Order: sequence, then structure tokens, then C-alpha cells
Amino acid sequence: MPAPQEEEQWATEMKWDGIRALAYIEDRALKLLSRNHADITLGYPELYPMAGSVGGHDVVLDGEIVAFDDTGRPSFGALAPRMHQRQPLRVAELARTVPVTFMAFDLLHINAASAISLPYIERRALLQQTVVPGYRWQVPLAFTEDAQAALLTSRRLGLEGVVCKRKSAPYRPGRRSSDWTKVKNFQQIEVVIGGWKPGGGRRSGMIGSLLLGAYDEAGRLLYVGHVGTGFTQAVLRHLGEILAPLERPTSPFALPVPREHTAGAHWVEPRLVGEVQYMELTGDARIRHPSWRGLRSDRQPRDVTWLASRRDVG
Repeated sequence: MPAPQEEEQWATEMKWDGIRALAYIEDRALKLLSRNHADITLGYPELYPMAGSVGGHDVVLDGEIVAFDDTGRPSFGALAPRMHQRQPLRVAELARTVPVTFMAFDLLHINAASAISLPYIERRALLQQTVVPGYRWQVPLAFTEDAQAALLTSRRLGLEGVVCKRKSAPYRPGRRSSDWTKVKNFQQIEVVIGGWKPGGGRRSGMIGSLLLGAYDEAGRLLYVGHVGTGFTQAVLRHLGEILAPLERPTSPFALPVPREHTAGAHWVEPRLVGEVQYMELTGDARIRHPSWRGLRSDRQPRDVTWLASRRDVG
């Protein structure tokens, strides 16, 4: 966080737990590009009407595509089924059942004029003047005076954290800068799925929790905890489908899993990597108060080696 004597130099925004995207609006048509410049427009049809929300201007907006869970909080896990889906019928179904919202937090171009050299505070004012909020797009609040109040608000709402942005800074495309500073309420860590336990009640017949592991320096997969929150019904169904063919008769973990977590457990081959957020790690490298964020298809299980430096385990 900025030092108290420097807070007047910074504005603070909520950190949204989604995927970054640039929205190009030209001739009242929308194109969405991911951080790696992939065209993801077809995956989010509920955002198409945003093209009519900028008063007929041609603009480029920076923002975050966000999905919300059953409690109304941003959820990376809820967004995960949307991220790589492009089959039209499936996209249309997901747009109804797991709709997204575009959180516009910066304006880079308007008509023929570039805004990237303007100070943040001027770009923010231009953004608010240009974009009319709609059902599936918003210009979220920026705290321009009290960063600590913003951080406390993010914690009260159960959000990931805040981003502090220097009011005088230009937009710096394509690179990290000390002009934008993230302050997180939670930590994230990658884990390997080694099994699951059935759910009850609303989750009867579905996954109730996942049994998680990580590799130590000897290459052993060790149990690090279980996670049963952060899932939507759609995510649980998807996980059930992809874990079913990976089922195996014995535990993939090198050491015994606590008995209370083995009763009724279904073991799986450790081929899938996910990400959880958590409050803290215990002394025996167990994650406390984890919440599921989503699968990491870009990671291999053997990459999950954060136990390698923890010699007190096993």
C-alpha cells in the first residue's frame, strides 16, 4: 500500500478475480482481445451490446471479464468453463447460466485520439464520461483519496484485493510498472488433484470436495489439504466429467492421507493442476481456508513443486 503521506498521489480500485481483456469498439461492433492478443469475442456474446454504450464513439477499453458465484462474489472458478469454450450452442448455454460482466477500468483510445499519454486521473474521467453502464458492463468505483478504506472494503466484500494506481501516470501498454501496485487479501497456490469425496445435500451425486497435493524435492506427491468451496454447480459437473476417466483404485499420495479424508474417497491419477486461494499455510504445509479458483490447463503436475523447499514435510 502507498505510505500514508503519499496516499493523495494514488487512486485505488477493487481487484476483480477474472481475465484481463481489451475491448475494441468500432462502428458499433465489439472485438475482445485477451492479454496474449487472442480474439476471444465469440466466447462472450452477452457483452456484444456494450458496443452501443459509448455514444457512437470508436474506443479501446482496458478491463476485466468477471463471473460471479452464487453469493455474488467474483469467482475465477465460475469463469473457468467460459474461458476456452467457443462451440456456439455451448457458449449460448453458458451465457445464460454463467453470464459474465465486463469491468472497464481504463480508456486507451477514443476516435482518432490516443489517451495513453494522459495521466490516469484524466483517463478515468474520460472513461466515466464515455461509457454508459449496462446490465453486463460496468465502470467500477475508484477510491481517489483513502486507499486503506478501499482495502477494508475489498476485505468486507470478500474480494481478492485492490490495485493502487498513481494518479499522474500514463498508461504503459504491454509491461508491468510500479505505477500499478496490487495488494492482495489472499494468497494463491497451484495444487495437483489426487482425489475427491462425494457431496451431500445440494451436491448429492456430485463432487463435494477435492483432495489436493504438491510435489516435494524427492518427487513425492504429498497431501496438502482439501477444498470444498468456490465451486459453482456447473464447475462441479465439469470436474466430475473430466475426473471420471482418471479414477484409480489406490491413493496417488506418497504418504497416508488423514483418515477423516479417506472415507468414501475416489482416487484419481494426478494429471490435473488447479489453483486455490488460501489464508495461510500451517507448519506441516497444509493449506488453511482454501477456496477453489479453477483448473490450470497451462501447467503440468510436475510443475507444482512448492513443497521442494519445505524439509519439515514427510
